[in-house]
Amino acid sequence: MERQSEPKPLDCNQPLQPRGKLLIFSAPSGSGKSTIVNWLMEEHPELNLYFSISCTSRNPRGKEQHGVEYFFLTPEEFRQRISNDEFLEYEEVYENRFYGTLKKQVETQRRDGQNVVFDVDVKGGVNIKKYYGDNAMSIFIKPPSVEELRKRLLQRATDSPEAIENRLAKAEYELTFAPQFDHIVENDDLDTAKAQTLALVKAFLSE
Repeated sequence: MERQSEPKPLDCNQPLQPRGKLLIFSAPSGSGKSTIVNWLMEEHPELNLYFSISCTSRNPRGKEQHGVEYFFLTPEEFRQRISNDEFLEYEEVYENRFYGTLKKQVETQRRDGQNVVFDVDVKGGVNIKKYYGDNAMSIFIKPPSVEELRKRLLQRATDSPEAIENRLAKAEYELTFAPQFDHIVENDDLDTAKAQTLALVKAFLSE
């Protein structure tokens, strides 16, 4: 069961003067997106990048803390916030398991001067870009090919053959969204992809 919201466009006449910008990253599983994003955040503190803090209806895992890794809500609280139109985007991945991003939280981080990073699925990425327009830049991290993606997933050795095939089928679908992003970075060589992504981010933040 999967349900995804589509936010309304941001009203440009709203009296909001946030300082931070938004960076949206999406990619098929195994494309190297998380590696590139984490490298940007760890090695380039001058960019002032911070992850958006999302909400989830699942229980905390390990040492996760409310308001740090996630805001933990009950399914009922999540549905109430959906009814109140409080989410920038949300998804019900299966019954009673929600994930989503609160508009208020993003604006709070932006007013604090943070450049907010979204590491989201392709639909969420497209929707956030539609909502924020020129205040956001969306980057799609693309694998060289589906066959290369298959090789990477096999090398990970974390999924069953059936799970890998499911991921590849999903990846082929996700690749169709690439043209809807502002930029496509092909991760054939990781160092090259890092450099290209850094250049795009620096140019956007300096505008």
